[in-house]
Amino acid sequence: MTDDQPTKNHLVTRREMLGTTGVAAVTGLSSSVAGAVAQTPQRRPRIACCVSFWGGPGSHADWIICKLMDGYWWQGAHMAPRVEVVSVYIHQLDTSGLGQKVCKAKNIPIYKTVGEAVTLGGKELAVDGVVIVGEHGNYPTDLKGHWLLPRWWIYQQVVRVFERSKRAVPVFNDKHLSYNWDDAKWMFDKSRELGFPLTGGSSIPVYFRKPEIEIAIDAPIRNSIVLGGASDEGAIFHCIDVLQAFVERRKGGETGVKTVQSIRGPEVWKWAERNPWVGRLLGSVAANFQMKQGSLQESAQANACIIEYNDGTKAAVISGRGVGWTYAGEIEGQKEPTVISMLGWPGPFAQYHASNAQPHWITEMMVTGKEPFHAERLLLSTGITNHYMESNWENGRYSAVGRRIETAVLNMRYRSTRGSQFSTGSRPPDTTPYIRGFEK
Repeated sequence: MTDDQPTKNHLVTRREMLGTTGVAAVTGLSSSVAGAVAQTPQRRPRIACCVSFWGGPGSHADWIICKLMDGYWWQGAHMAPRVEVVSVYIHQLDTSGLGQKVCKAKNIPIYKTVGEAVTLGGKELAVDGVVIVGEHGNYPTDLKGHWLLPRWWIYQQVVRVFERSKRAVPVFNDKHLSYNWDDAKWMFDKSRELGFPLTGGSSIPVYFRKPEIEIAIDAPIRNSIVLGGASDEGAIFHCIDVLQAFVERRKGGETGVKTVQSIRGPEVWKWAERNPWVGRLLGSVAANFQMKQGSLQESAQANACIIEYNDGTKAAVISGRGVGWTYAGEIEGQKEPTVISMLGWPGPFAQYHASNAQPHWITEMMVTGKEPFHAERLLLSTGITNHYMESNWENGRYSAVGRRIETAVLNMRYRSTRGSQFSTGSRPPDTTPYIRGFEK
């Protein structure tokens, strides 16, 4: 059995995958290479971290960078850091007191510009990788609800240094590439033009799952939904990226998106009633959580992102409470839908739990120089989010039932080749703090 050959029920457990392919294969390293790495000490890749805001323990910069510096929890144990954070840039520095304090304790310089952070104050690129965390901070939203975070602004300055230095290094970009589709496409295209690995997206697809299973490559997925918090642009992106992590594994691979539509409010449930496949999948989630049938439809804050793929596959992201982030899919040949949940996300002050698998895969990319998954997925999830945000608006007017947007720009094809990437084993203890270098 391999991940490229569907099992009888088109599912592969993490335990089965590790038993047949080995840990090294799951992480993208052959056993011989893994042995060589173990036997030959190597200099840790030096990383520049460029962030929008680092002002509290709930900020993404704190979640991610502290784990890169101090190690992270992976597959039931603490992993020592395999990269070295050597520079930091903070866009909203004055309000980022925690970031200032951490960098001082760790003796990491904070540079005044993005360019200085990736050149270490010199003229040419001087690091082995760049981590961009353009999430959180005091930034405005526009009329359509886009949060105007400076991800593209930071990224394009990194690219300028790459071009000037005539070489490039791996880049991680937290969450979606940009609130603006043209900027996001430019970011992806630059990675291909200059030949550097690019990753990013949501941390939820690699979070703990119940049950601990992965859908096999080339499973004949017909229809899918994801239920989760979908109140704003950032939240809907988490759900869309979870969806893509599953549906890209369908038979024939990813074919791109034909249309995207947004529906908000009570009209969501009217749409669901007109599409029986949605009702079946909602019912499967309710049964999985032992909820009464129809309870998920009682939410007054309903939002739906409706997606039609070029191969005829249908999917939707629907806001839902009490189910974490849950995927449900109809797979041909299976009597019942497959339901997989990402559960147990910690509260804002227990963040040692949060985003451990993501720093692991960031580290893997920095060490191996290989994208942990196709960056096309990151671009596709970004594009779906962008068009969802546009759907409810036309000629400056808002409608709860958004227009169905044809998305020829999302006609991208690729085949997933990744193995299982989510966290398994025991979870980190709630009481384990970051090792920031100071007590309070």
